[in-house]
Amino acid sequence: MKVTIGSAPDSWGVWFPNDPRQTPWHRFLDEIAEAGYAWIELGPYGYLPSDPDVLAAELDRRGLKVTGSFVMGDLANPERSWPDIERQLRGWGPLFGALDARFLVLIDDSYTNLFTGEQLSPARLDPRAFRRLVDTTRRTAEIAKADYGLSLVFHPHAQTHVEYEDQIEALLDATEPELVSMLLDTGHHAYCGGDVIAFMRKHHARIPYLHLKSVDGGLRSKVADEGIPFAKAVAMDVFVEPAAGMVDFIAFRDLLRELDYEGFGIVEQDMFPAPFDKPLPIAKRTRAYLRDIGIG
Repeated sequence: MKVTIGSAPDSWGVWFPNDPRQTPWHRFLDEIAEAGYAWIELGPYGYLPSDPDVLAAELDRRGLKVTGSFVMGDLANPERSWPDIERQLRGWGPLFGALDARFLVLIDDSYTNLFTGEQLSPARLDPRAFRRLVDTTRRTAEIAKADYGLSLVFHPHAQTHVEYEDQIEALLDATEPELVSMLLDTGHHAYCGGDVIAFMRKHHARIPYLHLKSVDGGLRSKVADEGIPFAKAVAMDVFVEPAAGMVDFIAFRDLLRELDYEGFGIVEQDMFPAPFDKPLPIAKRTRAYLRDIGIG
C-alpha cells in the first residue's frame, strides 16, 4: 500500500475563513510542518492567502505540498446556494492549478444549526430533493473536471444529508465513478454508526482519499442520548486521536495492506474552538502513531 499522509486546518481548530478563536494561518503552517506533515489541505476558502504567488512561497519555505480543499453548500437547494458554491469553486480552481493540487472535496450543508442544534431542514431528503443534491454534485464535478482538471471527492459528513451508509450508497449508485469519487472520513463514518472496515472493503475502488481520526465511543453515546449539538460535541472532544478511539486502526491498516491501497490519508481531527497550544502536540502524536503502525 501507499498512503500519503497529510493534515488540515481542521486539526488546528479552523472552521471558518476568519474567526479570532482560530489559529492564525502562519502559525498553522509553521506547526503543521513542525509536526512532520509534508501535505496539507487548505481549509475554508479565504483562511490561507488566496494569491498563488504568496501562498506558494509560504508553502515552499516550509516544504509543504497541497492535496486540495473543500467546497460546502446546500446541495439540495441550488437555486439559493449555487452562487456561493460556484464562488468557492472558481476561487479554488486557479489556485489549485498553480499549486498542483488535484482534489476538490464537496460537503453538503448541515441540516441543523451546529451550535444550537436547531433543525434547519429535514434530516432526510425526499426523492426529489435528493435528486437535486445529486444533480448539484454532478454539476460541481463536471465544472471542476472540465475547467480545472480536478477530481471531485464527496465527503459524507455528520449532520448533513449524506451521513449514513444508506445515503452514501444511494449517492454512489446515482453518480458515475469517473466523475464522482468518495472521501471516507473514518471519524464521521463511525460517529454516524457506520462500519469503517466493511465500508472500505466494499467501496475502496471509489475511495482515493481518506480523512483519518477516531471517536470517543462513550462520549458519542452521551451526545446521542442528550441530543447535544454537533459543534458542542466537537468542543467536548468527541473526535479523538486514531490511537484513542473506537475505530480499529490496526484492522484498518491490515485492510489497506490487503487491498494494496494507494491514496491520500489526511489527518483531520475536528476541533473548534481549540486553544492555540492544543493542536501541535496532538498532531505530533498522531503523525508518530500512524508511522509506527505502518500507515504512511
